[in-house]
Amino acid sequence: MPNLKIIGLRLKSVKNIQKITQSMKMVSAAKYARAERDLKAARPLGNAAQAFYNQAEVVPEEKEAPKELYVAMTSDRGLAGAVHTSICKQIRAELATKANPDNVKILCVGDKSRAFFQRWNRDQILLVGSEIGRLPPQFGDASKVANAILSSGYEFDSGKILYNKYNSVVSYTTSTIPIFSQDTVNNATKISVYDSLDADVVQSYMEYSLASLIYYAMKEGACSEQSSRMTAMDNSSKNAGEMIDKLTITFNRTRQAVITGELIEIISGAAAL
Repeated sequence: MPNLKIIGLRLKSVKNIQKITQSMKMVSAAKYARAERDLKAARPLGNAAQAFYNQAEVVPEEKEAPKELYVAMTSDRGLAGAVHTSICKQIRAELATKANPDNVKILCVGDKSRAFFQRWNRDQILLVGSEIGRLPPQFGDASKVANAILSSGYEFDSGKILYNKYNSVVSYTTSTIPIFSQDTVNNATKISVYDSLDADVVQSYMEYSLASLIYYAMKEGACSEQSSRMTAMDNSSKNAGEMIDKLTITFNRTRQAVITGELIEIISGAAAL
């Protein structure tokens, strides 16, 4: 009987987990539909900001030990597969190839990247942004991250934003967007093709373009996260269903064995009388 009770409790627990994963899948599906709509509106901002750097041929100056900045675009929420881990692992792999990894700082946008790099690269964390991913990202959130980068006091020669680019419901790609300092933009090869550019105009545009790129990366990451969570919860529900079937069979067989054993004892006792 104790074995039968344990199996019954386990079966009830797995059924409750399946209900939770099915509910989370439905919530993620609704959030994913909204995130995909928002992403379509945010993509022109990111493409326009990148087009400026491409047309002006902005290239960081080559130095023996350049200072670099990595911006890891993750969130505070988990249960979304490897959507956050892929960004963190790519940064860690790139740091392993650096001759001077101490010249690289990491800005963690979201608690998931902070938790990862506190275990592996604690001394290289520059700033941490929290409360990311609980609500759909807004341009104001991106502006706060951009302002934190510009006011951090860390003068980097080059940097990059690492984010998950949404491809389809079941696919995303860990991608990078380069970011540059104001001096690098001023020294660009074809910056002169733009008229009426002075230091104030370049600085204002750098602030706006950085916020635009971060906002675009946030939207791409949010859409990838919701689609990945929806897929993960669907797989979890299927796995829970398979486990329920196996536990149900085990429960029925165990109950049948207990009943058979009791019948044998009753029959044996009756025969002895």
